[in-house]
Amino acid sequence: MNPRNRQESARPVGLLGLVRLLGPHRGIAAIAAVLVLVASALGLAQPMLAGAVIERVRTEQPVTGLALALAALFIGQILVDTGGRYMLERVGESVVLSLRQRLVHSLLRLRINVLDQHRVGDLISRASSDTSMLRDSVTRNVVEIVVGAVTVAGATVLMVLLDPVIFAVVVVVFVIAAGGVSLVLSRIRDAGEQAQNAVGEFSSDLERGLSALRTIRIHRAETTETERIGQSAREAYAAGIRGARLSASATPAMQLAATGSFLLVLVIGGMRVASGTLPLGDLIALLLYATYLVVPLGNMLEGITIAKRALGALQRVEDALHLPTEPAEPAERATPSISDAGVEPKAVLRFRDVRFAYDGRPALRGLSFELPPGTRTAIVGSSGAGKSTVLSLICRFRDPDGGDIDYLDQPATQLSRAQCRALIGLVEQDSPVLHGTVRDNLALAAPEASDQAMWHALRQANLHEFVAQLPQGLDTPLGEHGSQLSGGERQRLAIARALLARPPLLLLDEPTSSLDTANEHLIMEALTQLPAHCAVLIVAHRLSTIRSADRVLLLDSGNLVATGTHDELLDQAPQYRLLLAGHTDGDVLDTTTAETGAHP
Repeated sequence: MNPRNRQESARPVGLLGLVRLLGPHRGIAAIAAVLVLVASALGLAQPMLAGAVIERVRTEQPVTGLALALAALFIGQILVDTGGRYMLERVGESVVLSLRQRLVHSLLRLRINVLDQHRVGDLISRASSDTSMLRDSVTRNVVEIVVGAVTVAGATVLMVLLDPVIFAVVVVVFVIAAGGVSLVLSRIRDAGEQAQNAVGEFSSDLERGLSALRTIRIHRAETTETERIGQSAREAYAAGIRGARLSASATPAMQLAATGSFLLVLVIGGMRVASGTLPLGDLIALLLYATYLVVPLGNMLEGITIAKRALGALQRVEDALHLPTEPAEPAERATPSISDAGVEPKAVLRFRDVRFAYDGRPALRGLSFELPPGTRTAIVGSSGAGKSTVLSLICRFRDPDGGDIDYLDQPATQLSRAQCRALIGLVEQDSPVLHGTVRDNLALAAPEASDQAMWHALRQANLHEFVAQLPQGLDTPLGEHGSQLSGGERQRLAIARALLARPPLLLLDEPTSSLDTANEHLIMEALTQLPAHCAVLIVAHRLSTIRSADRVLLLDSGNLVATGTHDELLDQAPQYRLLLAGHTDGDVLDTTTAETGAHP
């Protein structure tokens, strides 16, 4: 996570954090761990039997029973170990699924201002590559560490019983190696987090490039963008190399310890056998136990190394899960409607002395207005006047610093965000289209809508003829971000989606910016056919859209400076005349002053 967002980070996680991820899967993970431990115990018994077999062969005694027992232990170990590790793999996948579901639930509920501070590609990377890295760490590696510790303990006890001197020599070798390795492990976690952060930046840069591919090509910027994204890839590579260098420096130390201990056991044990102080069978058992000591220690080291790297990924996931989300609000009551009170509300929406500021910079200064049912209101003003802020507050993307907002004469404080949004249809200026079909995009607003209702909404938006000519009609795929549609078609689809839900409050953020005059007229005509209880608020930049409104609200620096019909404002409001000066119906108003943080 970027340093500027550290204040929103979760507290640093440790190895216990990996164990906690098992959560509801701990029972299955415990059974799997027991099976792997049983397999380890079966393996520990084999060197003793192997030594006994060799001693019986040397003394020409029958070995059939012991050989069969050794074979049974070997086969049993394989079967039990396979079953346990399969269960661990299942648990790992379940943990990743659970994490991804939690992330999706959290990310889709992020506060809008928080989402604006993060790169989408990096958040996606946390839900994909970071969670994948955790798959092995929370199951296989954790169990490898536990099982390795038990196996090492068992091998230690048996080696001490067979020959304490040889065991002491092996311990000295491993202590020396472990001292060097411990210096490296403390740095592996930081390297892992840096590597995952670099991968997140690369994902973000690539997502940025692919999302604006047409813009990049028309400006012949492929080479520039390739170099920029390539630089992100190189930074991810460099971070990965730093982590690999640390991991690689730890592995040879343990391998040298393993080889050295085996050779020492062989040399010292061979000398003891030659002198007659150590039976040959015991030497074979010691050699096997030395291997059993070395392999689990190596697995433990590898598990700890991977777990340390995974802690960086876990930190990124936990940071994402701790980003501020919209507060959960129990929907104890049904969404209010016009019929609830038995009488028509005085206003579908009402602002009463609403104030709002972005980081201390005022955006709305005591704004008051209301939208009666059946009215169409345009809100105009130069850039920075507060138009986008008004929409953001209506949609409950942000909450006002002061004042009150009422929906159907009910205070927003008495309604949940979901209840408020159920009353609203929103057509955004960029008209986002989701990957999927026409039906998928329409159903987003009304999942239970019939085909007849969908076609009616498309007809209202003057898009029905276009959709009827598509190969699969409502079920025609539209491509990523609606790439198969023109700008005007995307805008009309967004309008149809909003109309389908038949909300009492329809918000249109410059709904005709990508439409020609004929289509604009049809859309404005469709708005006149909305139910009598529906109020429409239009953020307008086109003069023809403003003229079609029943009432116009003129904002300036967060203040409502004038309200009335288009003709009334032309007569009474100098600022309105200045805003419209030199424009004809099809013109887009010139709003050049930067708006203060007015991103909903």
